[in-house]
Amino acid sequence: MINLVYNEQLKIFRKKRLFVIILIIAILVPIITYAQYKQDKTAEKKLGTRDWRVQLQQEIVDIQNRLSSSQLPEDFAQYLKIKLTQEQYYLNHNINPNSPGAPTFMRIFAENAIDLLLPLLVMVVAADLVSSEASGGTIKLLLTRPVKRWKVLLSKYLALLLAISFIVLCVAILSYAISGIVFGYKGWNMPMLTGFVTKGEDLVTTHVHLIAQWEYILMEFGLVWFVCVVVGTLTFMLSVLVRSTAAVMGIMLAALIAGAILVNMVSSWQSAKYLFMVNLQLTDYVNGTKPPIEGMTMGFSITVLLVWMVAALIVSFVVFNRRDVY
Repeated sequence: MINLVYNEQLKIFRKKRLFVIILIIAILVPIITYAQYKQDKTAEKKLGTRDWRVQLQQEIVDIQNRLSSSQLPEDFAQYLKIKLTQEQYYLNHNINPNSPGAPTFMRIFAENAIDLLLPLLVMVVAADLVSSEASGGTIKLLLTRPVKRWKVLLSKYLALLLAISFIVLCVAILSYAISGIVFGYKGWNMPMLTGFVTKGEDLVTTHVHLIAQWEYILMEFGLVWFVCVVVGTLTFMLSVLVRSTAAVMGIMLAALIAGAILVNMVSSWQSAKYLFMVNLQLTDYVNGTKPPIEGMTMGFSITVLLVWMVAALIVSFVVFNRRDVY
């Protein structure tokens, strides 16, 4: 099995896709870092101070002004009310949620990349693990070896998990190393608040507690890794079912983009909470953001994603073991 996994890893690296993905991240991080830097400077110039309390108070006033509008959509109004309560809680407890520093940038980058950017990058690696060999005919040669089919497929899946772990690790390293040039590398022990729970328009703070930012970041990147594994597994299943790599990419791309759109539109469609793409934003439960559908919790979303992942694995192995190779 070790030799099979090693062989699959070589195939992944020879395709150069992992290197392209790392290059994309290395290009995007400086762009986003510069955008964040300009945003901070603009806010500082507008308020005439670098005091985060003044900036947070201004954000609270802006939200209150927006809530006074009678034409505000109900869903967005609920989101703003929860955000207002949360920011007021940070201000009352003298905690800066956006203290400048590379660790803070890592955290914010992970929260914004978990539902679309990173799943898309993982999809690029997983899309052709099986389909390219089936369409190219090399799968026949692979299956003539004295190894059971399920072991061949398992080696491909394990190689995918290693590739996903490598991508997430590179995201963490690059986002920290590059953003630190601008924002500095301190802030690992900065206190962070977690444990916010949303119920309707209310933000429940009963279970809120302080943790160091490095613990907070570990939690978020753990959730990022899990989401990437789920998306990678679903793409892996499509790679087994569909011989065309382009078709696999098209299906997953459509699903992920549809999910990004649905998250903002499905508040009244209760059954949509069972779709995997509506449950990808797991970091929202850590920072207290309102879920897309009332009643959704982290436990629920993780369970839904696990069911989708296990079902995808079962389908992949059953189909691969029974399909005729031609």
